[in-house]
Amino acid sequence: MTDAVNDTSAAEHVALDNLQSTRRYFEKFEAITNHLGRVAGTMEAEGRLSKSDVEVMARYVLGLTFTFRALRLKYLFSGRMPRVGQLMMDRVESGFPVFSELMEMANDAAQAEKHLAQMPSTDELKNQMVRKIVGDLEIPTKLQYALSQRQYYEELVRGDLFWARNHPVAVWQGNLAEDRRKFLIHWAVYDSQINLPTVYLLEVEDTGRTALPKDELRWPEVQAHLMAQALGGLKLLTIAQGFDEDFHYLHPKRLRRFHIGPMYSHAFTRQSGPLREVLADARAPKGEDWALVWTEEELVSKRVETEKSGWFSSVEREIFALDPFAGRGVETGTTRTERSIILPQRPYQSLEEKAPPGFRDVRKFVVSPNGRVLSYR
Repeated sequence: MTDAVNDTSAAEHVALDNLQSTRRYFEKFEAITNHLGRVAGTMEAEGRLSKSDVEVMARYVLGLTFTFRALRLKYLFSGRMPRVGQLMMDRVESGFPVFSELMEMANDAAQAEKHLAQMPSTDELKNQMVRKIVGDLEIPTKLQYALSQRQYYEELVRGDLFWARNHPVAVWQGNLAEDRRKFLIHWAVYDSQINLPTVYLLEVEDTGRTALPKDELRWPEVQAHLMAQALGGLKLLTIAQGFDEDFHYLHPKRLRRFHIGPMYSHAFTRQSGPLREVLADARAPKGEDWALVWTEEELVSKRVETEKSGWFSSVEREIFALDPFAGRGVETGTTRTERSIILPQRPYQSLEEKAPPGFRDVRKFVVSPNGRVLSYR
């Protein structure tokens, strides 16, 4: 554990305090986010995700890629220059950067254009670096840092990152009848309680007079409602029932929540449990000492009941199907919960050899550097 984090404290949140650990951390996540898109494609081929599901998930995975790219530029000189900040990561719960990093990045984005207007251009900085190297025979560290910060702000201005709050988007999926439309609403948050990216997909039927995204009254209210409910601690049943009660002309038929993470790494994290031992025993080469958990929760409506609303009208109410096995549905608030794990070949071999309890029914996606993805039960 010599190449990871400053181990002088047992705190859950720690800083990557040197160039080597910072670089390796971001290289690891670059590889992971590249694999996620391929894993989603494998899920589509297996029939576990639809084409529209994959398009939505690809959007958020690409956003994560851009977010990590921006953070890498921001902290490119950590440990090389005094007074340069250090990335804070959650080494116990998630393996991801802490929530405050994304909040700070959002604040930087709001002022990025102002910063860029006050900074020398990329060409000017490069010319100054050449003069420093050739004329003064010095390594232009400060100029290199200035260039990295300019590139950081340029990445923020470019946009399409995964932010702390990614507001709902409604995608029309056809008309079921003249007065009934189907929409897929998706949104995402970086959960502040567990420091993990979380994606929500909600399939609704709309019987309102105006199509939901064009409704100037309902759509802003729906967006605000869904963002307020995007908390990992809330059960899907609670979210869906609240939505069903608050919006009489919107009928939630299927709600899913995807937790991307935690990320386990023998070099960087301190999570407990069998995965820690699996990674320790795998002795995987650099860049392959990791495993990423992917959890999907699903809640579906099994039937509709009609109840009175006022004196002369009635509304539809969804009755949701809960997991029938051992009463778990009441406990989890879901129809189904499925956990998968994504990992390179060496950790997978270690996992199979140790066969820890609880992993028999977990879907395993084994990835290779050349992009191949194999799926195992």
